[in-house]
Amino acid sequence: MAMQAREIEALIKEALPDARVEIRDLAGDGDHYAAVVVSEAFRGKTRVQQHQLVYQALKGNMGGDLHALALQTNAPD
Repeated sequence: MAMQAREIEALIKEALPDARVEIRDLAGDGDHYAAVVVSEAFRGKTRVQQHQLVYQALKGNMGGDLHALALQTNAPD
C-alpha cells in the first residue's frame, strides 16, 4: 500500500518539529517521492546522519509502504 505525501510530511514533522518539509511525488504512483527537509537538528551532522534521522522518522515505512525517497537535507542558513 502506497503512502501519501502528507503522511510522509507528518511523520517527519513529528520527529523533527522545526522541519520545513517539501514532498514531491516523482512518478504519480505514491511509491516514489523526493523530499527536501530543512531542520536545525541536522546542524553539525554528516549527510548520512541527516538522512538516518529522516529514515528513523519514517518508522519502518521505508522499503515497505514507501518504495523510494530521494532526500535533500540541510540545516537552516
